[in-house]
Amino acid sequence: MDDFKAHIATLRRQLHEHNHNYYVMNSPTISDREFDEMMHRLQELEAQHPELYDPNSPTQRVGSDLQEGFTQRQHKHPMLSLANTYNEAEVAEFYDSVSRGLNGEPFEICAEMKYDGLSISLTYIDRKLAYAVTRGDGVKGDDVTQNVKTIRSIPLILTGDNIPDEFEIRGEILMPWKSFDRLNKEREQQEEPLFANPRNAASGTLKSLNSKVVAQRQLDAYLYYLILPEQDPQDLFAVSQKGHYENLLMAEQWGFKISQGMRLCKTKEEVLQFIDYWDDERKNLPVATDGIVLKVNSLRQQKNLGFTAKSPRWAIAYKFKAERATTRLNSVSFQVGRTGAITPVANMDAVQLSGTTVKRATLNNEDFIRQFDLHIGDNVYVEKGGEIIPKIVGVDKDSRVADAVPVQFITHCPECGAELVKNPGEAAYYCPNSSQCPPQIKGKIEHFVSRKAMNIMGLGAEIIEHLYNSGLITNIADLYQLRVEQLNGDGSKQKSAQNIINAIEASKQATFERVLFALGIPQIGETTAKILARRFISLDNLMAADPQTLTDTDGVGQVLAECITRHFADGKNREIIERLRQYGLQFQISEDQQAAKTNRLEGMSIVISGVFTHHSRDEYKVIIEQNGGKKVGSISKKTSFILAGENMGPAKLEKAQALNIRIMNEEEFLQLIS
Repeated sequence: MDDFKAHIATLRRQLHEHNHNYYVMNSPTISDREFDEMMHRLQELEAQHPELYDPNSPTQRVGSDLQEGFTQRQHKHPMLSLANTYNEAEVAEFYDSVSRGLNGEPFEICAEMKYDGLSISLTYIDRKLAYAVTRGDGVKGDDVTQNVKTIRSIPLILTGDNIPDEFEIRGEILMPWKSFDRLNKEREQQEEPLFANPRNAASGTLKSLNSKVVAQRQLDAYLYYLILPEQDPQDLFAVSQKGHYENLLMAEQWGFKISQGMRLCKTKEEVLQFIDYWDDERKNLPVATDGIVLKVNSLRQQKNLGFTAKSPRWAIAYKFKAERATTRLNSVSFQVGRTGAITPVANMDAVQLSGTTVKRATLNNEDFIRQFDLHIGDNVYVEKGGEIIPKIVGVDKDSRVADAVPVQFITHCPECGAELVKNPGEAAYYCPNSSQCPPQIKGKIEHFVSRKAMNIMGLGAEIIEHLYNSGLITNIADLYQLRVEQLNGDGSKQKSAQNIINAIEASKQATFERVLFALGIPQIGETTAKILARRFISLDNLMAADPQTLTDTDGVGQVLAECITRHFADGKNREIIERLRQYGLQFQISEDQQAAKTNRLEGMSIVISGVFTHHSRDEYKVIIEQNGGKKVGSISKKTSFILAGENMGPAKLEKAQALNIRIMNEEEFLQLIS
């Protein structure tokens, strides 16, 4: 009994972690199939041991993608998940179970593509988009209306006839392959972590607190489920002659984008033929798909079949198996990024995966190589599936030749020969020779001039390569010494050269937070640069901060604090910074931003809890500090008050009441600081 109890507890803990990684962090660590298998095993064990029932078990709820920074909105009808299957035999069993549930009555199955994106619920009132809500935990989700309005395939105002005064339509927010490839290319140039697949990219984009970012990334949407006023998907279905298929065709006439691959199937054989066709044809679609959704078409029959606790009995999702191929590992090369991080790359015999030719796959780091015990000449299993980035998922060790040479991680930089170092708590190795290693130097300059940093238009990789090879630039500060004649080739390039010089001069007006991002300090991305700029006001303050002060800043952990400290401890980096200061770059928050500072909260210790409407938690922390207060993480007798948004934790509320600490809402707080 104790063994079963321990096994159930372990599965619950692991599934909670995977749910968090998938829905909150948008960074899954296992495949959908592995997750479903773990969930199925837990369901079996809980059924065998009902005495171990737990209302908070992962089997009792739908995974959540709720995120701080958005207002939550209750779903009028719960957004349930579908039961999954990975084999056609279970699809056939689903078909037979529907037939039994309908007592042999004839029925049709509406077969649709299962798009790999983020579930969304759209509510329209008087023909206009009223609000858009993510699935969340199935009961409530994040209100992302402003972001959804930037998606051009979602109509803001409907046209057509017979449109109800109010209704709901559900679908999937997607990032097309074209947009995904462009986004990852930009992130690769900035040495930011790449999105593993379009689903993660779409989710991360839709949850951006900046709707301009959402608009730039060109998301798409397909709608797949219409809920009319008289149709409650659980218990208020009207006996309707219309079916799900007909409803979607009607929605298309109103202006919605629906799946063009949708088909009505009258037999089990037609369903299986549909699956077989799209298993291959889906590779030609402009968006990612991961399966097929099968729904009983008749709304009356859907009502008769009903629901289980988690999913409808009238629908099922068939998941495609991730495409896998076997190929030969020929060699491993090692790339040097602008931060000095060394990335091993597998070079393989060309193989076809998901419609593209794959010759290379990332190996992540030394631990990954050791995990698979890779040898040159190994036959390796490569997967792509819904992911655009090929990865090695296994090795056929039985086919390994006796004298195969194991892959060894290098000890010295392949570009400059410096001995590699490994920082505590990190998996990657680094080349420490940042001031003399060519890929690092050129990478830092490319990052510095990029659009999101100093935005120096016209200075592309080829020109930077030429200037570096000519000895005209060896670091970012050298850019401000360039002259037109150094950039000018023939007469036709005179105007382009002058434009670059003008752009370099204009970059001196870039805000401090952009300059901080442009410096290329490892681990500091756009968002972190903004937080640090607002927290420390000037670069001098940031350079003087000790590790403890740094880690007291929201969003700054131990690893980032060490990266910042190391960067500013390097004399060559400080020399470049002083040169940039002399050239007139902005190294502190502007006077307009500083003018907002007051002493209204001086001496106060304030706890922030809950979800807010007007500002994010990070922004409120900056506001508190700009007004002389201090944001603290836990409630004590020294806490001055709690700034509370929606969904404040019950434990914090109870402790605050016990200690008689004032709870202040957003409006009261903003009035306090005027």
